[in-house]
Amino acid sequence: MDEFVKSLMENYGAFGIGLLMFLENIFPPIPSEIIMPLAGYQAAQGQMSIYTVILAGTIGTVLGIMPWYYLGYFFGEQRIIRLSERFGRWMTLAPSDVRAADRWFRKYGYLAVFLGRLVPTVRTLISIPAGLAEMPLPAFLLFSTIGSLIWTSFLALSGYLLGQSYELIDEYVGPVSNLIVLSIVVLYVYRVITFKPESRRAPSRAE
Repeated sequence: MDEFVKSLMENYGAFGIGLLMFLENIFPPIPSEIIMPLAGYQAAQGQMSIYTVILAGTIGTVLGIMPWYYLGYFFGEQRIIRLSERFGRWMTLAPSDVRAADRWFRKYGYLAVFLGRLVPTVRTLISIPAGLAEMPLPAFLLFSTIGSLIWTSFLALSGYLLGQSYELIDEYVGPVSNLIVLSIVVLYVYRVITFKPESRRAPSRAE
């Protein structure tokens, strides 16, 4: 897996980094915790500027979260709830999860978008309640970009600062990346198997 990431970066440079981070947010086959440190390491080897790495990673991330924002914005809560009622097992999402996410977002607002960009998994999913709540796009982009910039900078700089020492642990990156991907698959399968559909009912006013 890490060889694929490396080859894409070597062949396409900053565009490859941005593409990987875009795909990571659409469907996370390769987590950013692998992409950005490897990109930072390549910057330390002089293949590109660390600033280019961070910029490409941030742009790719922000572009990758936009489809999820628009999904929430145009679909609306009730449509997503109906989808979760019909395909909840495969989405691993129950109607109560949708309502809970919407309530949580409305309570914490813009802070949720900013902090959510710093938390694995939540970084992508936080875009859906932002769209559901019809958060203004300029504000969503601003707080998402700031949070994404901090996250990608931290990961890229960790690989960059390791420099030559990164070669000492490079042999472990492949197995670790494969383990992470396998863990994601296993977790998804587990959630599909253990998912318990909720009985359809009209939401109460308390909800």
